[in-house]
Amino acid sequence: MKQIIPLLLVGALAACDQPDSSEHVDVPTIEELAIDPERLKALRQQCKTDRPQLGDVLCDRVAEATNRRFFGDGNVPYTPPKNPPKF
Repeated sequence: MKQIIPLLLVGALAACDQPDSSEHVDVPTIEELAIDPERLKALRQQCKTDRPQLGDVLCDRVAEATNRRFFGDGNVPYTPPKNPPKF
């Protein structure tokens, strides 16, 4: 009995490591979505109306690509004014 329990635990842990087959769908990367505004717009609309069918992974990537297109890369240099403001 003591030998069977560790084998069952190992088997259960090994089964937990198997990914869901629905996650293997070809999901575009954030960069691919960010460079294609038409596709991004269509997917954003689909995520609003039918998120359960598209999946959280794709809709999260669509949201992140939208943010990257809006905010840019975030590397905007700060240029202070020549004359400091007077309060």
